[in-house]
Amino acid sequence: MGEKNAGTSVLTKIVLGGISVLIADYLMRGVSIDTWTTGFILAAVIILINFTLKPIMIVLTFPITLITLGLFLLVINAAVILIAAYVIPGFTVDGFWWALGFSLVLSLINGVFGISLGSDR
Repeated sequence: MGEKNAGTSVLTKIVLGGISVLIADYLMRGVSIDTWTTGFILAAVIILINFTLKPIMIVLTFPITLITLGLFLLVINAAVILIAAYVIPGFTVDGFWWALGFSLVLSLINGVFGISLGSDR
């Protein structure tokens, strides 16, 4: 029974995350998503990266994150967006600053929806 709820939770995150990504794409001109399907794939890939690579990046950059009082986590979020742009055809970002802005806008939209595209630890 718990596995069904976990699967539903991930599917809900992907659907709501896809909607968030498409809204953020609409709001930002330096980011381009070619189809709505790509938006939902992007949400799934961001969830996967946040679950696998992001914790490793956080551990490896802990000293600089500590020195910057956590602001370096914004750079890690931008890196996640840039990795996703590299992996997903049809999703382009015009540079680091657009990736940073996209991650901030995406975080705000997800905050309004009350969802997190990260892991539920």
